[in-house]
Amino acid sequence: MAGKRTTAKSVGVGKDLARVPRVKGDRFPRAGQGAFAPMTVKGRLTHAPSAERRLAKGINKKERLLALWSAIAATASKDRVASRGHEVQKVLSIPLVVSDEFQKLKTTGEAQKAFEELGLWDDVARARSGVKIRAGRGQVRGRRVKHPRGPLLVVLKDEGIGKAARNLTGVDIVEASNLNVEDLAPGTHAGRLTVWTKSALEFVENRFAKQGN
Repeated sequence: MAGKRTTAKSVGVGKDLARVPRVKGDRFPRAGQGAFAPMTVKGRLTHAPSAERRLAKGINKKERLLALWSAIAATASKDRVASRGHEVQKVLSIPLVVSDEFQKLKTTGEAQKAFEELGLWDDVARARSGVKIRAGRGQVRGRRVKHPRGPLLVVLKDEGIGKAARNLTGVDIVEASNLNVEDLAPGTHAGRLTVWTKSALEFVENRFAKQGN
């Protein structure tokens, strides 16, 4: 309804005026001003999106599963993870699987200490040092800050790690039930540095084994 909330009406022909809808009344400054039409001030959108238009695109189920399996497999390749730009020199192992106690961390300090012990802090520092402030309209469209992707934490259930790690630049947390290709392969580049909790890895294995059958 943007631009349509007006009683503007055309005065018709024979008035030596353009036939655009005009605001009624005698109050200055809106009286007699064009409204509603697309080319008028505060008028409606010229080519508004229609409600019937489909803005989503489907994908074949087997094709989607294959992409997800491939993205998961790529997280186990140290060469592929390193080629994506992650700092993996101090990482204890790839794939990196930790106990379920990891998802119970409550504070940022605890998360930072765990990252340092696992050898992940260098990658977090890399993401933090790559922060850039966008210029222009991107600042008002929710894309003001741009930074590299850091480690991905896959947990079975967020029991505090979400709040503990949300202030760490580049770090993302996702529950295994919501895992998707965009998390594992941002920008279509597979091989993101990923930390799995033991229960999350078992959940993924059981779930996708059933879907594969």
